[in-house]
Amino acid sequence: MRVLVADPIASEGIDLLLRAGAQVDIDAGLTPSELCARVSEYDALVVRSETKVTADILAAGKRLLVVGRAGVGVDNIDVDAATQKGVLVANAPTANSIAAAEHTLALMLSLARHIPMANASLKSGRWNRSEFIGTEIRNKVLGVIGLGKVGSEVARRAGGFDMQILAHDPFISVEHAERLGVEMVDLDLLLQQSDFVTLHVPMTAAGGLPLGSEQLSKMKQGAMLINASRGGVIEEQALYEAVDSGHISGAAVDVFAEEPARDSVLFKSDRIIVTPHLGASTREAQSNVAVEIAEQVLEVLNGRPASHAVNAPI
Repeated sequence: MRVLVADPIASEGIDLLLRAGAQVDIDAGLTPSELCARVSEYDALVVRSETKVTADILAAGKRLLVVGRAGVGVDNIDVDAATQKGVLVANAPTANSIAAAEHTLALMLSLARHIPMANASLKSGRWNRSEFIGTEIRNKVLGVIGLGKVGSEVARRAGGFDMQILAHDPFISVEHAERLGVEMVDLDLLLQQSDFVTLHVPMTAAGGLPLGSEQLSKMKQGAMLINASRGGVIEEQALYEAVDSGHISGAAVDVFAEEPARDSVLFKSDRIIVTPHLGASTREAQSNVAVEIAEQVLEVLNGRPASHAVNAPI
């Protein structure tokens, strides 16, 4: 069993592959042409979000049985091409849910209490408390777009803050929402009634997404928005304009349409908090993700089904 790890993953995952008898080569930062030249030697390829697994790379992987994505989103993998070539794509959707949910709440609290701006102001030598009058999140309405693993964890924790929680997700049952203390509503109603809106949907989501100027204009005046899911689920220019106009009083964004993000329009507003895709960046999450994807890869290489396959190869 030969495994190429093309993006850095935690040592716990590497150790698991080695203990199972796999030959593991770690070579991060390969260019697309370099990866094409190398991948033909391997039965499995492990990536995170940095490496793009294109149709050309999959075609070059003559021995390739599985591509493992150490994380949730697979938008950097040509899943259709993998399916046609008979390559299984597996991800690790459960390992970083808590980290992403906690980061979402950290962003929401930072927005509500102006924490990054107050920090920068005080360190610049100013003591002006009146500039940073915040808002309590108690008794506010939180709208969760996408009530999957991360969205559900956000809802559970937001309930502890005494928030009223609305959710929109066409794939989640009303019974599941009720167990979380969440009311399921359509997207327009969620946007109209929520004081805070948070997105937890994949790139493939439909039904009103990506959020653009039309949807953002339906949000409550002065509401705040958090996106810690995928960059492509909201139009960045439209979000900037909604915040700049004052219709949305603030936003917090952890993910971007183009990453690494070095020149986003969202950087222009002091009322938009930005972080460099930190949702899964905890020691615990990185270890859990590495172990979970290593387990997936080993299942496939040993002729067993992966528990988190995202396609059905022919």
